[in-house]
Amino acid sequence: MGSNQIKFSILITTKNRLEDLLYTLSKIKYLLEREDTECVICDDGSDDQTYQTIKATFPEIKLLKNKVSKGLIYSRNRLMKASVGDYAISIDDDLHFITSNPFERIEVFFQKHPKCAVQSFRIFWDKNEPERTATTQTSEIVNGYAGGAHVFRRTAWKEIPDYPDWFVFYGEENFASQQLYKKGWEVHYVPEILVNHRVDLKNRIGGTDYRLRQRRALRAGWYLYFMFCPWQFLPKKVVYTLWMQVKTKVIAYRSFFFFTVVLQALWDVFINLPRLMRGSNRFTIEEYEEFIKLPAVKLYWKLDE
Repeated sequence: MGSNQIKFSILITTKNRLEDLLYTLSKIKYLLEREDTECVICDDGSDDQTYQTIKATFPEIKLLKNKVSKGLIYSRNRLMKASVGDYAISIDDDLHFITSNPFERIEVFFQKHPKCAVQSFRIFWDKNEPERTATTQTSEIVNGYAGGAHVFRRTAWKEIPDYPDWFVFYGEENFASQQLYKKGWEVHYVPEILVNHRVDLKNRIGGTDYRLRQRRALRAGWYLYFMFCPWQFLPKKVVYTLWMQVKTKVIAYRSFFFFTVVLQALWDVFINLPRLMRGSNRFTIEEYEEFIKLPAVKLYWKLDE
């Protein structure tokens, strides 16, 4: 099949989760069989035979591999550059579509909204699919999107810088969303497209990578302030968010754990200040005041919504 026939690119980054990945591929098999669709997977340094298994089982999939782990964001950049579809659909390796015929709905939505750069999907977080799929939610313009459950219009992607791979994990969606806003594009939450993220959120808290996740999430927020926030508002924003972390986590829980997380995140900001300054693309005051009025993307859908 020629690349000029490809309309949809399914992009998946994975690391040492072969069982989850195989299940996802089985659930979206009907999409992989489409003539207008390609699937590109980036194996981020797995040592569980992911590359060999996928290569043997799914020869039609375009497979990339990082010899050593480079991080989620680095891998997403590779996937975007290696794919050719008009619409780049990024999903996590433990996530699958519940909505039937999602690609037709995706394309129609983009056609109806020419300024839409990204569609962020409705996500149900649970090991099992929801008992019902109907929702009262409607689509809306938002200030970000779900990294592992969205679709990018490729023409919009080409207008902004690559994801900053030195973020490693967290923050790339907000980075791209703010770059897109500066270019006049929009990000939409589209509940019409429902996916199942097969994760037990309760078990995530206290997991082996919980400290690292907290550190990276906190520093990503500060990174973005230093890159996009107008100078007039930057000190107040940083001091306020720092105080809230100390007040609501360190003091409230008398937690040395959170104290060390805050210190580590501050250190990350300090050592990356040169990168933050070089990569900055600050809002004007008027742009910033309009951007912060946008609602946050809805990342967790519940059955009563």
